[in-house]
Parts: sequence; C-alpha cells; structure tokens
Amino acid sequence: MIKEAGLKLSGYKVIEGIITCETGLHIGGTADKIEIGGIDNPIIRHPITNLPYIPGSSIKGKMRSLIEWKLGNFAENGDVHEWCSNNGCPVCRIFGTSADEAKIGPSRLIVRDAHLTETSERLLKKMQEDTGLAFVENKTENSINRLTAKANPRTQERVPAGTEFKFEMVYRIFDLKDNGGKTDDALYSTVEEGIKLIRMDALGGSGSRGYGKVKIEISSNHTYKITENGIEEVKDV
Repeated sequence: MIKEAGLKLSGYKVIEGIITCETGLHIGGTADKIEIGGIDNPIIRHPITNLPYIPGSSIKGKMRSLIEWKLGNFAENGDVHEWCSNNGCPVCRIFGTSADEAKIGPSRLIVRDAHLTETSERLLKKMQEDTGLAFVENKTENSINRLTAKANPRTQERVPAGTEFKFEMVYRIFDLKDNGGKTDDALYSTVEEGIKLIRMDALGGSGSRGYGKVKIEISSNHTYKITENGIEEVKDV
C-alpha cells in the first residue's frame, strides 16, 4: 500500500499589477554576436519580438535574496539558503528547496515573466523610429584607473525610465498534513513584504549606481479555493 504524503493543493492567491521603471533598468541578456563598437552589456529581450521584458526568475530571485537578508537565512559562505529542517521556514516554503529531505511540497510562489504594457510598447517602438535604438537607451560609463587616471569606457543597455511592465504572481496554498493550509496562509504576508522590499531596493544589475529603482503597483488581488465543484473565488466579506 502506498503511503500518502499528506499534501493537498487547496487554493491560490493571484496578484496582478504594474512595474514602472523609475530609473533605467538593466537585466542582462547575451550578445548574439560580437561587433567592434558594440554594446558591452545588452539587456534580455524576447527572442521573437526583440522587445525587453522582465524574467519572472529575476523578480523571484530578488525577492528571495532580500527575504533571506531580512531573516538572516543564508549560508556562512554567502550561498543561497537551501534547507533548514523547519517546515515553517518562509524561504524554503515560499521559494522552494531542492533538498530531498524536505517534505513541504513545491515552491508556493509562481512569478510570471513581466511584459510591456501596450502603452509602453507603443512608446518604445516610436522611440526606435525616432532614434534608431532598439527599444532601449545606451548608457556609457567609465571605470578610472586609480594610478594612471585612464578611463575604460563601457556601454550598457537600459530600459528607459517610465517604461511599464505587467506582472502576475500566483501563490499556491497547500493543506499539509490536515492543517487546512493555515501555514501557507500565514506566510503569504512574506510575499507582500518581498514586494515592498524590492520597491525600497533595486531590480536588476547596477542598483548601487542608480539603476533599477521600480514602482510596483498592485491592481488586483484575488483568492481562490479548490472544492469538489472546481475552483471558486473567495469574495471579501
């Protein structure tokens, strides 16, 4: 007889909103080819449309690292927090763990790729027509040799300030060993806190040099429960 894991999916919380770049945003991609005078650090782009987007992994990874810093949950050598044997650990439970010993189920948080709003897509295409730049701004910076004072210029692509992206996060609620999903419900506030921390910090690279300041506005927040009749939205009382 197979022993059941005591893990049952019982509901979802779905967050939707807008991420607005308040300063230039750089989330690195890979250069398809190397050209003389080309860009040193291109941004990530959609492979078909060539438009910039924000990978869900970048948002989730930033949230995780900030939550780890807040809780002090990371290894002595600085490595990512993996597993602490605490079934109520917010990091393990929300962001997932690869430890075979963990019996808490999959990562609770799903973060979708964030794509341009229609307005921002239209504005960036207009910018391309006017400037010839492929939906971005090129920012040249210099590192200065401390002895010779020689400048070493490098050019980075940035998504311009004012650009907006649509985002969606889905938080899964599991009933683990008949606790009615109470633990996952209680930890949902950590997700909300992670969003606030990104607002205060930075998204993408070069945050300490002014890149990646974002405004995150939540436009909708819905809760769904799974019943014998299907998936039903839970209305606020």
